[in-house]
Amino acid sequence: MNNNNYKLDTKLIHAGIEPDPTTGAIMTPIYQTSTYVQAAPGDHKGYEYARTQNPTRTVLQNALAAIENGQYGLCFGSGMAATDAVIKLLQPGDEVIVSNDLYGGTYRIMTKVFANYGIKFHFISMQDAQDIIPVVNANTKIIWIETPTNPMLNVIDIAACAAIAKAHNLLLVCDNTFASPYLQTPLDLGADIVLHSATKYLGGHSDVVHGALIVNDASLDERLRFIQNSCGAVPGPHDCWLVLRGIKTLHVRMQRHCENGEAVARYLKAHPKVGKVLWTGFEEHPNHDVARKQMRGFGGMISFTLKNDSIEDAIAVLSKTKLFALAESLGGVESLIGHPATMTHASIPREERVKNGLVDSLIRLSVGIEAIEDLIADLEQAIG
Repeated sequence: MNNNNYKLDTKLIHAGIEPDPTTGAIMTPIYQTSTYVQAAPGDHKGYEYARTQNPTRTVLQNALAAIENGQYGLCFGSGMAATDAVIKLLQPGDEVIVSNDLYGGTYRIMTKVFANYGIKFHFISMQDAQDIIPVVNANTKIIWIETPTNPMLNVIDIAACAAIAKAHNLLLVCDNTFASPYLQTPLDLGADIVLHSATKYLGGHSDVVHGALIVNDASLDERLRFIQNSCGAVPGPHDCWLVLRGIKTLHVRMQRHCENGEAVARYLKAHPKVGKVLWTGFEEHPNHDVARKQMRGFGGMISFTLKNDSIEDAIAVLSKTKLFALAESLGGVESLIGHPATMTHASIPREERVKNGLVDSLIRLSVGIEAIEDLIADLEQAIG
């Protein structure tokens, strides 16, 4: 069922899902196999070897395409494997313009891996999309954005970036991990490739590592599918099944993430020991008007600083929370707290981090779906 006439809430439960033809099982089976018996050479019913295709993965890829309003979905063993596949579209000498506030792992693979192969990355602020234009040159092939960004929650105008990309015959890649398809669908705004760490909100239960790409263009899908199969960074069928299960409750989880996120953000904003609170729902948040235009809600990701901007005070807060677990990752049903400077973004040099606003006391919250009263009480006792 890939009918785009259905509302998102319905597609999340039904898209790509068909009863198992053998048993009628309503849930997609886990096809735990490495190879497939052929009636004769070439007679393989679409499945030869599980690195190339697996029925459980096929269902998930179709579901991902449908919920992002795309035509083609591709699954990978992690979000970084999906990132790796996109960069492998490039050749030595090609250049990429990247938002300067992004996940540390993405920065690392660009600067420490692919830069060694002659690909050049320009990291710039994209708060104003027009700042991209002076950096475009004859070698530019991709504009790469996250929105909202990790961890500064900067909002980038997807439609404006798409217009620039199309005017210069470039690809626009949009990492949609923080928002999920529940809050925004970048393909509808002109993006060419949507990227997810499906480990996060799509899986939603902190029990799977997974990545995904969604595109509309058949030739782009063919190129990425060749890389997916040739390089082999594919997920196992059980991992695909876990993400399929997670997607079915994305809408109800995201509703609570958004509600709890707003309550925590407003609590922190009023706290006398808290400095800046970064949450896209505040009217004074940079590009809040863009967020209102391209997002259907403001999510459960929040970053904040302490008025006494010291790493010692930040670590003191991190060590006292009881419900907010100190851990990397985000997007699960449980609330997490992290220190980007020493955890998720430690691979970015300090001078680069501070220049982009990622100071030593910055704390990032992934607000879960617990009772909001308990979450606020936990922050109250931890911050003091």
